[in-house]
Amino acid sequence: MIYAHAMLKPLPLQHLLSRRPRRLLASLALALVLSVSGCATLDEKQREWIFQPSDRTWSGGLAAAQGMEDVWITFRSALSEREVRLHGLWLPAERADAPVLLYLHGARWDVRGSANRMRRMQELGFAVLGIDYRGFGKSGYGQELPSEAMAYEDARAAWDWLARQHPNRQRFIFGHSLGGAIATELAQQVQQQAAGLIVEGSFTSIADVVGSYRWGWLPVAPLITQRFESAERIARVQMPVLVVHGSEDRVIKPELGRALFERAPEPKRFVLVEGGSHHNTNAVGQGHYRRALAELFGLGHPRPH
Repeated sequence: MIYAHAMLKPLPLQHLLSRRPRRLLASLALALVLSVSGCATLDEKQREWIFQPSDRTWSGGLAAAQGMEDVWITFRSALSEREVRLHGLWLPAERADAPVLLYLHGARWDVRGSANRMRRMQELGFAVLGIDYRGFGKSGYGQELPSEAMAYEDARAAWDWLARQHPNRQRFIFGHSLGGAIATELAQQVQQQAAGLIVEGSFTSIADVVGSYRWGWLPVAPLITQRFESAERIARVQMPVLVVHGSEDRVIKPELGRALFERAPEPKRFVLVEGGSHHNTNAVGQGHYRRALAELFGLGHPRPH
């Protein structure tokens, strides 16, 4: 049997879905072949493509992560039946009673790649904990491959750690891109424990993301194993929901963010940041965030428009 690992270079979700149409078609066609031939498990290839786990980050992330406190979260996994050790970065707020935010990052870079976004959320009044899922950064066991189920379990372990460390403070859940799907699953688990859910640049499901591109007519949806069905989950969330999206997001189209928002129950708010891309919406939309946090969650004070 010939394995496909040498032929395929795993790509993050945003790279896979933003490739030129011809390359995207080739990738999807190869997925179909692999599913039939058994030359490599389709599930493993999807996990590589969607997560692209890494212990690296970009230079701006390295600089922004300087001064953040390393945190270690240990728990016993029901999936692997062994002890797991997650690594995280902790960024305290100036106020001792500040609300606490669990930050869940997207694909490709480790948690340091989100350090700038974490600092901006701190500037909005939160103490912030960002974690790496197993397979990213220093979490888990070396080259362990993440999965949807494992990421959900890791997020819950981090949430429970925050509850033990800060039992008397408001706690919020934040997810960017793929992390938005993980955040939504966590929100439906913890319900009244959380004061609110915030998702940025996220989507309704992986199948919907694939379907939003030029070759979306290909019949690959039934083959998707890492489905991240956020639309179904957000409909069951019982807390205020803030959905933020950039108008110029070319990785996850704004229509998918709007569709996710439409499935959420009230109270909720959708913020479309004009000029925001998949990567800079949090920076460009800082003023929008400030107003939405005040009006939806009662945090801070909105500044004049």
